[in-house]
Amino acid sequence: MALSFCGNNKCSNAYSVENGVLNNGCFVDALNLVPHVFLLFITFPILFIGWGSQSSKVQIHHNTWLHFPGHNLRWILTFTLLFVHVCEIAEGIVSNTLSNHLHLFMPALMGFIAATTSVVYYHNIETANFPKLLLALFIYWILAFITKMIKLWKFAEESLGVKELRFCITALLVVLYGLLMAVEINVIRVRKYVFFANPQRVKPPEDLQDLGVRFLQPFVNLLSKATYWWMNPLIIGAHKRPIELKKIGKLPIAMRALTNYMRLKDSYEEQRKSPSIWKSMYRAFGGSILLSSTFRYMADLLGFAGPLCISGIVGNLHTNMTFGVFFMSSNELLKNTSVLAVLLFLALVLQRTFLQASYYVTIETGINLRGALLAMIYNKILRLSTSNMSMGEMTLGQINNLVAIETNQLMWFLFLCPNLWAMPVQIIMGVILLYYLLGNSALIGAGVILLLAPVQYLIATKLADTQKSTLDYSTDRLKKTTEILKGIKLLKLYAWENIFCDRVEETRGKELTSLKTFALYTSMSIFLNAAIPIAAVLATFVTHAYIEEVRLSPDKAFASLALFHILVTPLFLLSTVVRFAVKALVSVQKLSEFLQSDEIGDDSWRNGEMPMCLEVGKKYKYHGDVSAHTRICTLNVWSHLQSLVEISWAKSSHFNRNRQNWEERLPCRFLNRLKLVNDGFFTWGSNLSTLTDINIRIPTGQLTMIVGQVGCGKSSLLLAMLGEMQTISGKVYWSKLPDYEIFFDGSIRYFTGGLHIKNRYSVAYAAQKSWLLNATVEENITFGSPFNKQRYKAVIDTCSLQPDIDLLPFGDQTEIGERGINLSGGQRQRICVARALYQNTNIVFLDDPFSALDIHLSDHLMQEGILKFLQDDKRTVVLVTHKLQYLIHADWIIAMKDGSVLREGTLKDIQTHDVELYEHWKTLMNRQDQELEKETEMESQTTLERKTLRRAFYSREAKNHIDDEDEEEEVEEDDDDNMSTTTSRRSKIQWKMCCRYLSSGGFLMVFLMVSSKLAKHSVMVAIDYWLAAWTSSNPHNQSLHRSCVPVFIILCGAAIALCLITSLTVEFLGVAAATNLHHNLLNKIIHAPIRFFDVTPLGQILNRFSADTNIIDQHIPPTLESLTRSTLLCLSAIGVIAFVTPTFLIALVPLAVAFYFIQKYFRVASKDLQDLDDSTQLPLLCHFSETAEGLTTIRAFRHEARFKQRMLELTDTNNTAYLFLSAANRWLEVRTDYLGAVIVLTAAVAAIWSTSGPDVDQSGLVGLGLTYALTVTNYLNWVVRNLADLEVQMAAVKKVNSFLSTESENYEGSMGNKSFPDTISIIKPHISAYNKISKLMKIKSNLKSIVIDGIDICKLPLQTLRSRLSIILQDPVLFSGSIRLNLDPERTCTDDRLWEALEIAQLKNMVKALPGGLDAVVTEGGENFSVGQRQLFCLARAFVRKSSILIMDEATASIDMATENILQKVVMTAFADRTVVTIAHLVSSILEAEQVLVFSSGTLVECDSAPNLLAQENSLFSILVRTHK
Repeated sequence: MALSFCGNNKCSNAYSVENGVLNNGCFVDALNLVPHVFLLFITFPILFIGWGSQSSKVQIHHNTWLHFPGHNLRWILTFTLLFVHVCEIAEGIVSNTLSNHLHLFMPALMGFIAATTSVVYYHNIETANFPKLLLALFIYWILAFITKMIKLWKFAEESLGVKELRFCITALLVVLYGLLMAVEINVIRVRKYVFFANPQRVKPPEDLQDLGVRFLQPFVNLLSKATYWWMNPLIIGAHKRPIELKKIGKLPIAMRALTNYMRLKDSYEEQRKSPSIWKSMYRAFGGSILLSSTFRYMADLLGFAGPLCISGIVGNLHTNMTFGVFFMSSNELLKNTSVLAVLLFLALVLQRTFLQASYYVTIETGINLRGALLAMIYNKILRLSTSNMSMGEMTLGQINNLVAIETNQLMWFLFLCPNLWAMPVQIIMGVILLYYLLGNSALIGAGVILLLAPVQYLIATKLADTQKSTLDYSTDRLKKTTEILKGIKLLKLYAWENIFCDRVEETRGKELTSLKTFALYTSMSIFLNAAIPIAAVLATFVTHAYIEEVRLSPDKAFASLALFHILVTPLFLLSTVVRFAVKALVSVQKLSEFLQSDEIGDDSWRNGEMPMCLEVGKKYKYHGDVSAHTRICTLNVWSHLQSLVEISWAKSSHFNRNRQNWEERLPCRFLNRLKLVNDGFFTWGSNLSTLTDINIRIPTGQLTMIVGQVGCGKSSLLLAMLGEMQTISGKVYWSKLPDYEIFFDGSIRYFTGGLHIKNRYSVAYAAQKSWLLNATVEENITFGSPFNKQRYKAVIDTCSLQPDIDLLPFGDQTEIGERGINLSGGQRQRICVARALYQNTNIVFLDDPFSALDIHLSDHLMQEGILKFLQDDKRTVVLVTHKLQYLIHADWIIAMKDGSVLREGTLKDIQTHDVELYEHWKTLMNRQDQELEKETEMESQTTLERKTLRRAFYSREAKNHIDDEDEEEEVEEDDDDNMSTTTSRRSKIQWKMCCRYLSSGGFLMVFLMVSSKLAKHSVMVAIDYWLAAWTSSNPHNQSLHRSCVPVFIILCGAAIALCLITSLTVEFLGVAAATNLHHNLLNKIIHAPIRFFDVTPLGQILNRFSADTNIIDQHIPPTLESLTRSTLLCLSAIGVIAFVTPTFLIALVPLAVAFYFIQKYFRVASKDLQDLDDSTQLPLLCHFSETAEGLTTIRAFRHEARFKQRMLELTDTNNTAYLFLSAANRWLEVRTDYLGAVIVLTAAVAAIWSTSGPDVDQSGLVGLGLTYALTVTNYLNWVVRNLADLEVQMAAVKKVNSFLSTESENYEGSMGNKSFPDTISIIKPHISAYNKISKLMKIKSNLKSIVIDGIDICKLPLQTLRSRLSIILQDPVLFSGSIRLNLDPERTCTDDRLWEALEIAQLKNMVKALPGGLDAVVTEGGENFSVGQRQLFCLARAFVRKSSILIMDEATASIDMATENILQKVVMTAFADRTVVTIAHLVSSILEAEQVLVFSSGTLVECDSAPNLLAQENSLFSILVRTHK
C-alpha cells in the first residue's frame, strides 16, 4: 500500500482546508516538522564542517570543558523528551492501521532525530566553551514550543482530553519544550553571551586545568557518566599497551584523601563529648548515600517492569486488535506486544543504568571514606604514645589490621548500605504484584520466602563469627610463620625447625577447622539462595493448582517465576549485608578504641621558646608541688648563658646540694646547657618507674656519653629526653638557642643564610635497632633533607659505606628495606648512623651505634664521624655506648645503673670522686684497647658482610638464569613492589594453574562438582520446561491439569537436593586445595637450605603465607562457584531461547561478537588495573608499618609533616587505581547489561514474529524464553567479572607453586642416630674434647671434610648433627610466648636447670622480678627486653642444652664489657667439661683459649694453643697481639 503524508484514502478530506488551515490535523502535524528541520539545517554544517575541521587540527582537551548552568537538568529533560518521542512514534504507528498516514508518526520521528542532534550539538558547544552558538537551540525550543502549543490548543477545541494518549503526549511535549526554553534563558542570564555588552568569561574547574587529572567521571556529560564512555580510550588502549600510573593520573580535588579527611575530621571534632564515628560518617558522606539510595529505588522499581511486560506479551500474543485511525488510550497501546517489547527493552536499559549509577556512587563514597579513615589513623599513629607500642597494648599487627582490614570493612559496608532500605521496598512490591497475579496462593510462596529469611539471617551471623575466628587464627599463624622466617637460621642450627613448624601446623589446623565451618555455612547460604525460589515456586503453583478454580496461565506463571527470582535477591543480599554490618560494628569499635588511646604530649617544648614540663603521660598525673612544676623562666638573647641555672630546683635536694660544686668544677663553656632533666621519674606504662630520680644536664656543642650495663636504662633515658616515655613527675628542659653564639674570647658567630644553617630544634637520632625506609640508599640517608653532594660524600666516607654501595646493583639508587635488598645488621646500622650525620640538626642522639660494627668501623666512625665530622661542626652529641675506650674523648659522661644516674661529670671528675668506678672502667678500657687490628692483616666483619651481599646477588642472578618459572616470579614480585611500573605481560587465564589448583583439591571432588552442577542446571531447565507444558495444556481439562503436579514436585525436589550437593562440593573442594597447598608450601620453605633465605627477600616469602594464602583460602572458592553458576545459567538460557525461537540464532552471532570484544578488552584492562591496585596498596601498607616501627625516629627528626604528605600521596595513588578499577567494572556491566537488554528485545521480537495464529501451546514456550532472557541480563556481566577475578586470583596459586619447586636440605644420613663423639678433628689439626677453641675471624673456609670422633659429619643426618651442637649467633633471636618456650621449646628440662642457665647468663634476678617468672610473656621479637638482654637470653638458651660442643659466634657483640667479663669467667668454669668454639674479632676475648685457629683469606694458617702461638715470634697470631697491645 502506497504511503503519503496525509494518508492515501481518497475519500477522506485529509487535504481539505475549508475550515481553516489550522483546523486541518495533517497541516498542524506538518507545521510541527518546521522546528525540527530548522535545527537540523542549522546544526549539521556546524557539527560536520566546523567541528570536523577543528578536531582534525587541534584535539579539544578536557581542560577546556565547562558545564553551562542547568547542565544536568538539560540532559535529564532531553532524555525525557526522547522517551516521549518514542511513545509518540509508537502511538502513531499503532493507530495507523486503516490507512497509511505518515503525519501520525513522521513529526515524532523527526522530533526524535532533532532532540538527539540538539544534545550532540550542545555537548560540542560546551566542551569548546563557545556559548554564542547556543542561540540556535534557543530559537529551536521557542519554535517547537509554539507549534506544539498550537497542536494542543486544537486538541482542546475538539474536546479531546487526558483519556486520549495523543493529547497526553502533546501536553508533555509542551511542558518539556517550555522547560528547555527556560534552561536556555537561564544560560543567557548567567553567561550573558547575547544581548549583553560584557559577556561573562568562565574558566573550567581547577581540576580540569590540571592536565594530570585523568579521572573524568565528575566532569563529563550525563550520557558519558551513565555509560562510562570516557573510559573507552583507556580500556581499548590497554589492549595495545599496559596501563601505568602516569596514564591514570591524579584524582580530582574533591576525591583526594586530604579533602575527605578534613570533612570527616571536622564532623568528628564537632562532637565534643564521646565522638561517634557513625555520626561523623553520616555528616560527612550522608548526601552521597542518599543519592545512591535514590538511584537504587528507581532501579528496583523499574526491575518490576520485566515480569509485567512478560505477562503482557505472553497474554496478548494472539490477540488481534483494531483501532481507529487517530486516537487511542494508553491501555489500548499497552496491549500491543511489539510496544511491550520495546518498553521492556527501555525499562531494562534504564533499570541497569540507575543500578550501575547507584553502585558507582556508593563505591566512590566508600573509597573517599577509606581515604579519610586512613588519614585519621595515620595522624593518630604519629601522636601515639610509645608506651602503647613497647608494652604490647598496641602492636604493629593491630595497626596493620586497622589499615588493611577495618577500613576496608567499613568501605564494603558503605558499598552495601543502600540495600538496607531498598530491600523492604523490593519485598513489599514483589508480594503485592504476586498477589495481583496469583491471588491467595502467592501468599503461600511469599510466606515460604519470609519464613526462611531468619534462617538466612542466622547463617549470616554464624558466617560473620566464623570469619572473625578464622581471621584470628590466620593472624596467629602468620605471626608464628614470620617469627620462624626471621629466626630460621637459629631454628635450623638448633634442629628446632620441625618443632616450630608443628606450632604453625597446629595453628593452621585450628584455622582449617574454622575454614571448614565457614565453608559449611557458605554452602548453606548458597544452597538457600538457590533453593528458596524453587521451594517458593513449588508451594505457590501446587497450591494454586488445588485451591484456585482458574487454570494457571503461561503469562501469570512466568511473570510470577520472574517475580520470585526478584523477591529472592534481597534475601540473598540480607545475609551479605548482615555479615558486613556486624563486621562494620566491630571495625568501628576498634577504630574508636584506637582513636581514643593515649597520645604523646605536645612537643612545643622542643621549639626552644620556653623550658616546659614534659607531662606526656595521660595515665599518670603528678600531684606534688604544682608551682614548682609550672614555673616558667623566660629566656632572652642576652641572658641565655645564665638562664638555665636560674630554673627552679625545688624538687631535687641532691641536685641543689651538688649544683654549686658541679658549677665550680665545670669549665666556663659547660654553663651553656642545651638540655636539662630535673627530678625525672619516667615509665613505659607500668606503675613502676623505669627511670627514677633523673637529674642530668647536657652541654651544648659537646660530646656526652651515656654508659652502663645491659638493661640499666641508657636507651630509655634518650627516649625520655625525646618525650617518648610517660612522665610520672619531673621536668625536661630544652634551652632556646640564639641566632648566634657568644664565645668567651668576645667574638660572636652569627647563623646566617646558606647551606650550613642547622635545624635548631630537631634531633638527628640513630636508634639502637636500625630502622630503614622502603626506599633507596640515598633517600634513607638524606631522609627528606636537600641533597648536597659534598656533604653526602663526606657522610658516606665517614660511615665506610662506599664499598657496600659499589656492590649494590644500582648503587645508592638501589631500593632497600623490607621490600628491597637484604642487608646485614652492620650495613643497616651504618646507614642509620649516616642518616643522623647527614641531617643538618644541632643535636645528634646516637644509641649504641657500634653494637653491630666491628672494631675497624667503630674506630673509624668514632674518629671521623663523631670527633671530626660532628664536633668540628659544633653539634651537640649524646652517645650511648658500651665501648669504654672512647670515654677519653667524652666532654661529659653520664653513668647509669638500674634506671638511675650513678655518676655524672667529666672523666677527670669521676677519677677524682669515684676511684672504684674509674678503676673498673680502666680495666675494661685496657682490654678494649687491645682490640684494634690491622685491616690489611685480617678480613673484618664488614668485609664478610660485603662478601655475603655479593654472594647474594650472584646467587640471585644464577637463580634467575636457571629457572624460567622463578624468573617470572621475580619479575612479578619486582613489579608488584615498584609503584612506577606494572607487569608488562598480557597473560590469559593460566589453565595450567587452574588444573594445579583443582588437582590439589582432589579429582573426586572435582568430578562431584562438575557432574552435580551439570545435573542441577539440567533439572532446572526441565522444571521450567515442564511448567511451560503444564500451563499451556488444555484449560478445560482440570484432571490433566492436576496430573502434571507430581512430576513438577519430583523435579523441584531433585533440584533442591542437587543445589545442596553443588554448594557443598565447591566449598570443600576449596578447603582441600587450601589445605594441601599450604602444607606443601610450609614444608618446602621450612626445609629449604639457608642460602635460599639469603637470596629471597623476607617480604616475598611472607606474601606467599599471607596475601596469597588468604586468596587461596577464601577468595578462589566463591569466585569459582560464581563463575561456573553464571556461565551455566547463561548457556542454558541461550539454549532455551534458541529452542523456543530458532531465528534468535541469527541475531546471536553479532551479539556474541560484541560480547567477545567487550570481555576481551575488559579482561586485559581489568588485570592491569587490578595489578595497579595491588602494587599501589603494598607501598601504602608498608608506609604505615614502617612509620609505626620508626615512630621515635620520625618524631625525633620532626618529620611528621613529610610522612603525612607521603601517606596522602600513596593513599591517593591507591584510591586512583581502585576508582579506575571500579569504573572499569561499571563500564563492563553497563555494556553487558545493555547487551542483555538487546537479547531480551531480540528474543521478544523473534517470539512475536514467529507466532502466527492462535497456537496456545506456543505461548508457554514464549514465556519460558523471555524469562530465561531476563536471567541472561542478570548474569552475563558476572561471567566476565568472575573470569577476570579468577585470572588475577590464579596468580596466587602460581606464586605458591613456584616455591614448591624449591630444593630441600638433605636431611638423610648414612649413619643413623649414633651417639655423638667426644673429640673433634678438622682436617689435620686434632682438638681433644673439653678444649676452649678460638677461631679468629669468621671465614667460610673451603674444607674438604669435617670429622668428629672419626665420623664425617656430612654422613650424619642433619637433625642428629644439629641437635648435638649449641650455637650462639651474633644477632639475638627471641620468639613470642614465654621465657620457658625460648629456653626450652622441646619441654625436656626441669625448672632448676632453666634457673641455673639464667643465673649463668646474669638474668636470674631480672626474670624473678617479672610476673610469672619463667612463664613471663615475651612479646614479638622480644621487644620488651633490651638488645643486650636478648643476647643474654640466647646465651642462656645455649647453656640449657648442655651439648658437648658450644659455638659462640660474636655472642657478646651487644653486651657491655663488664657483663662480657663476667660471662667469659662463667664460660671458663661452667663449660670446663665441654668444647667451646669462639668465633671472635676481639683479640682480648681469646687470649685464654686453649687452642687458637687462625684463618686468612679462607685458609687455616695456624692452629695451636695461645701460649705456643705467642711464643712463636713470627706467627701471625703473635704479630697480631703485639701490634695492638
